[in-house]
Formats: sequence, C-alpha cells, structure tokens
Amino acid sequence: MSEKFEVLAESRSDTGKGASRRLRRTGRVPGIIYGAHQDPEMISVIHNELIQHLDHEAFYSHILTLNVAGESQRVVLKDLQRHPAKPFVMHVDFQRVRADEKIRLAVPVHFLNVEACKGVKMGGGVVSHNLTEIEVSCLPQDLPEFIGIDLTELDVGDIVHLSEVSLPAGVELAQAPDPDIP
Repeated sequence: MSEKFEVLAESRSDTGKGASRRLRRTGRVPGIIYGAHQDPEMISVIHNELIQHLDHEAFYSHILTLNVAGESQRVVLKDLQRHPAKPFVMHVDFQRVRADEKIRLAVPVHFLNVEACKGVKMGGGVVSHNLTEIEVSCLPQDLPEFIGIDLTELDVGDIVHLSEVSLPAGVELAQAPDPDIP
C-alpha cells in the first residue's frame, strides 16, 4: 500500500431524511461506521474532502484511517451513494476492520503490457475486458491496491480466466471462480 488516506469525521445524533438534508446543505455527507463487533456509529464527513479522496482509485481498496472526535479507527469504504444527476455524494458507509479477521472487498484489475501484447501488436487484435474488479478475501494487512494481469504473451483468441489470475500471498478469491467466465 503506497498511499495512506486519513478521513476526518464528526459523530452525529440526528437521524432521518430531514437531518441528512440539513447536513448536506452545510457541505457535509451523512455516513455510518459498522463492523468489528462494535455498535454502528453515525458520522458526517466534509463533502469536498471526501470528493478529493474519491479521485484516487486506491481509496476504494485501501485500509483508511477514520478520525472521529480524536479517535482513530481503521476502516474500508464499503458503500457510496451518489446523486443520480449531480456531482454530489449522498451517503457513505465505512466498515471497521480488525487485524485478525478477513475482509471481502472489490479490488481493481490493472491490465499490464497491453501495447506489447503479441495478439495486439502482431495479430491486429483488440483486448476486451469483461471484469474491471475482482472481489477478494484476505486479512487487512494483505489487501492489495490492485491486481495486475500481464497480457504480454496473449495471442489473438486467448482468454485469461479468473482461476488463472495469480493473486498476492494471503489473498484469495471471495468465491470460487466460474470456469466459464473469462
């Protein structure tokens, strides 16, 4: 993990649609933290700060530091609700992580050496991606920023199946791969 993300949050006690609208008008995003055998906690984060973090692909698959009232918690971004027509985040969910419990998270896939691929360079083929992220299960310290798939040796008509993807140590697929899905 090359980057560290720190999100500042405030605890909130108001609930409901009206309270969430009031928060959004002040430039904050309502959210919740749950997991790690603790009670859920309602929070709010600054919208513009959250948007800046969301511009980084790594933010979606990293262990984040969430500071609530001076207390740091290790969390992952679990869900994000955006406005359907405007560039606003409506709600954010964070899941607490424990070092001794596995987590399930979608990790982006990076296709490496596409330009050097035999099938593209010499065969005139085009690389087609059916998946852009893979759901993995691992301990928090083993969570990869992305999974790289090297395409250098692929020829026209070749397929890389999920079962053929080499995963980092300590990382496994969240569910058994379907042999028919490339």
